[in-house]
Amino acid sequence: MKLHYKELGQDGKPSIVILHGVFGSSDNWLSVGKVLSMHYKVYLLDARNHGASPHSNEFNYLVMAGDVAEFIEDKQITKPVLIGHSMGGKTVMKFNEHYPHVALKNVIVDISPRYYPPHHQKILQGLNAIPLDTLLDRRQADDILKNYEPSESVRQFLLKNLVRTENGFVWRINLKVISEKINNVGEANIPSKRIDTRTLFIKGALSDYITENDETMIKNIFSNCEIVTIADAGHWIHAEKPQDFLNVVRKFLNEF
Repeated sequence: MKLHYKELGQDGKPSIVILHGVFGSSDNWLSVGKVLSMHYKVYLLDARNHGASPHSNEFNYLVMAGDVAEFIEDKQITKPVLIGHSMGGKTVMKFNEHYPHVALKNVIVDISPRYYPPHHQKILQGLNAIPLDTLLDRRQADDILKNYEPSESVRQFLLKNLVRTENGFVWRINLKVISEKINNVGEANIPSKRIDTRTLFIKGALSDYITENDETMIKNIFSNCEIVTIADAGHWIHAEKPQDFLNVVRKFLNEF
């Protein structure tokens, strides 16, 4: 699948490919991408069924890793650094399993290789409860979503996927397929052999996505990895603590 993407920085610089999480898009990484693009060529991808990328009934990590491989081949990118948050991080894991030695380094943000039980049901119920055919404005959509998601910042993030057209509102995300296949987002990514690509895992101190048991699993799978914790950060580390996040990433990128 040909993914939609944003391109930052000048040609000829080392390349970074950034993959967002579920319900997100390349827009979520624009601020970080702009900073990194001062020294790197940065590509911000929209995953299939997200952002402006095509929709598909196929939605799992194997096909998403294949989409990234197709993008890298099409753009003739040599030895990119892959950065992935949450769902994007699991895509990076699957990519390394099936396309070894393509990436120079990996940065995996607040996700581990283990299985995660479905935990987005209330959000999906709320999004599916919004009546697009009769929706008048975003305020009405937010009022409905309040019954399912109390956090205003989370609702604002989710409603970025709601787009007004001349024929009314539509979802940019493929809400039907994501709702049907949300279990795939939490699937385990435990390869049959170890991954030796240099890999940085970044976890938020306030997040429970990477536990101590997960750290043991990570080190058993990724033979050349380190795990860094960012204080006072939850799951959305790059949005909550952007400067701390960038400091850790740039230090890692500058290491040989």
